[in-house]
Amino acid sequence: MELDRMLKALGEPMRLKIFQSLLKRKHCIRSLSKKFGISESAISQHMKVMKDAGLVYGEKYGYHTHYLPLQDSVDFLTEQFEKMRAASLTVDRDMTVCQCEYRKEGEQT
Repeated sequence: MELDRMLKALGEPMRLKIFQSLLKRKHCIRSLSKKFGISESAISQHMKVMKDAGLVYGEKYGYHTHYLPLQDSVDFLTEQFEKMRAASLTVDRDMTVCQCEYRKEGEQT
């Protein structure tokens, strides 16, 4: 899974709203269009970007496709953010000492 591609897809505010709605229940294009007040074609384009990023999939019901988030992708994003959180908790936040790699040992700031 490509974290950068997923985050780029979710970085667009409308796609993030759509994805958050899909986390609550499945929706079809028409349902999302009415919910957010934008055209079905615009919703369809957003869904394509999210499908290509591996975030959602569709289940066909007659003429309509109902979209859901891919659970593996939700789990992957959760793991990645947990790793970022854990790494952040280990950062030395002492602002009195420069920790830049290029600085020679013993050099003062």
